[in-house]
Amino acid sequence: VQLQASGGGLVQAGDSLRLSCVASGRTFSSYSMAWFRQVPGEERKFVASISWLLRTEYADSVNGRFTISKDNAKATVYLQMDSLRPEDTGVYYCASPLKAWYEPPERLGRDGYGYWGQGTLVTVSS
Repeated sequence: VQLQASGGGLVQAGDSLRLSCVASGRTFSSYSMAWFRQVPGEERKFVASISWLLRTEYADSVNGRFTISKDNAKATVYLQMDSLRPEDTGVYYCASPLKAWYEPPERLGRDGYGYWGQGTLVTVSS
């Protein structure tokens, strides 16, 4: 299984970005997907997830500003980020659990996921 993330960049506060993560090596529609963010010196933190049933969850800090979606035909998960803030800065990783038909509880954090993309850097200037 491979996850390839892209779409990061340098933007100003209030701007938008869309991250993409293309998956290969398995039946994409059977798996939940998620995005995490990491900044230097801190642990990788949950941002958003979408289950194989397309049920979504968001961290409180991004709820209402970010939208996660999944295109099974393209084996791609997206993270639309609007009204970006400097505190959204970090490396964004897409992730997927090892098992199909499984939606990791948010409380598990990164422990619920076994496959990770390489990360894409988002920098939001004030």
